[in-house]
Amino acid sequence: MLRFVRRLKFLVNFKKSVPFLKDFFLSKEVRLATKGISVVLIIGYILFPFDIIPDFLLVFGIFDDVAVVGFILQQMVKMAPEALKEKHGLYKT
Repeated sequence: MLRFVRRLKFLVNFKKSVPFLKDFFLSKEVRLATKGISVVLIIGYILFPFDIIPDFLLVFGIFDDVAVVGFILQQMVKMAPEALKEKHGLYKT
């Protein structure tokens, strides 16, 4: 549970997510297939942003977008090598 909370804080802090994403895609430890899956998920959501709650409902409409992006980033964190997780404070407890 503590690991989930730590990762959630990481995802909320956007400044911390950008260096992780850069390191994730430039790392030689991350397999090419893993990077490809991540790119497909990101581009797929950008091209086909299915909304559970329409965006015209302001705060509530943005919530589902944030949830999907958070899910994609969470999956990327799970696929990242341990060294990268430790570097960005996402290490196992």
